[in-house]
Amino acid sequence: MFHRNFAFLTLIFFSTISHAQVAYTNLGGLHALQQQFVDLRFGMFIHFNMPTFANADWPDPDLPAAAFNPMKLDCSQWARAAKSAHMSYGCLTTKHHSGFCIWDTKTTDYNVMHSPYKKDVVRQYVDAFRAQGLKTMLYYSILDTHHKLRPGFITRQHIEMIKAQLTELLTNYGEISALIIDGWDAPWSRISYDDVPFEEIYTLVKTLQPNCLLMDLNSAKYPPEALFYTDIKSYEQGAGQHIAKEGNRLPALSCLPLNSAWFWKTDFPSTPVKDPKMLVNEDIIPYNKIYDNFILNVAPNRDGLIDDNALTALAEIGRLWKNEGPVAALPPSDAPIISSNLAKKQQAEASWSDDMWIMDFGTDDNFNTSWQSNPLVKAPWYQVNFEKEKAFNTVVITEARSNISRYRLEYWQNGGWKLLFEGENKGRVKIHRFDRKWGGKVRISVESSDTAPAIAEFGVYDERR
Repeated sequence: MFHRNFAFLTLIFFSTISHAQVAYTNLGGLHALQQQFVDLRFGMFIHFNMPTFANADWPDPDLPAAAFNPMKLDCSQWARAAKSAHMSYGCLTTKHHSGFCIWDTKTTDYNVMHSPYKKDVVRQYVDAFRAQGLKTMLYYSILDTHHKLRPGFITRQHIEMIKAQLTELLTNYGEISALIIDGWDAPWSRISYDDVPFEEIYTLVKTLQPNCLLMDLNSAKYPPEALFYTDIKSYEQGAGQHIAKEGNRLPALSCLPLNSAWFWKTDFPSTPVKDPKMLVNEDIIPYNKIYDNFILNVAPNRDGLIDDNALTALAEIGRLWKNEGPVAALPPSDAPIISSNLAKKQQAEASWSDDMWIMDFGTDDNFNTSWQSNPLVKAPWYQVNFEKEKAFNTVVITEARSNISRYRLEYWQNGGWKLLFEGENKGRVKIHRFDRKWGGKVRISVESSDTAPAIAEFGVYDERR
């Protein structure tokens, strides 16, 4: 299933990246791109792929390529529909969880060129949307059940396939404003950022297109006060992920389908869609006020056309809402965390814990649990121990709630503790970046806190810079 062109594409990748600098090192440049993204306000998600022809969002992964045959496909109709709603961009599902590719890929035969349709859908989409003055974004799933890219089966060859496919998508189709990743580090996909190394993929994307934002739809498990493994904080409302309508200071994306599901179903033409007035007043307008770009999914049918009821709803949205251009200035924020957490599942020690909330909860990769200090401890401390010295240049302390105000951060080297930071930082997520150090332990000593400290996750990273 994996193709002969891997060696060539891999050579291109490594020759390109050998001296590359990750784009986030230019934080001002990233902030400008994030501002541009939230300024877009409203766009069209387009779920169109093999599930369209299966009446299921998760079709049989062995459904043959012959099933994909949109005889009347018209991407220009999609683009005109987006314009009618005053949308400013589109985002197309190039590959969903069942692994079918709707572009002319050289990595697998499970693609549109081996279907009866035999035309590159991604090419038609980007051309049609650009002709209407709309930005183009792409969706890509890491989880791929057809190619057995799932927990327990992932090999280095799978990772090279991902790189090769993303290289094609970010090389052959012009400027891509953003890449929306799915099926990664989610409870239902169970593919971690270590199984498929996030930093490696992120670096590839930024090397191929430095101005392409990368966002992971599953990053909602991380705290809303910082960007972990994404350039844009994402909220899938149908999955219960909702942005706080007060207090958000990060660039964000919220998404909903216009219909009852993401991909087209046989009852869509005769089933009412979501109320346009509600979408305008409860989603687009309030979200735009808090730096949140709203993307509404529209599912083309098996002919490759948007149904009449969806077209009518989009036109009504355009009647009720006008895109007024840039939103308020986005507050500054730290660069996203993109590296593997060296402290995850590592041994931890701490001062006396409160009840069952012992030190292991601070390195369990779960932000909903925490190590909690016993209230009787006057000088709480928490540390992570490594089996041998490790290089690191970033430490992130995430509290269960904002509580610690003053503390000391240190690392152990050559038989003694060396200072990294001492001072005040009242944020719930405390990000510290510095020149690379080597150490066998890292610890925080709390000097002042409102109540007994509780650390949800203690993160240690060695970022590429």
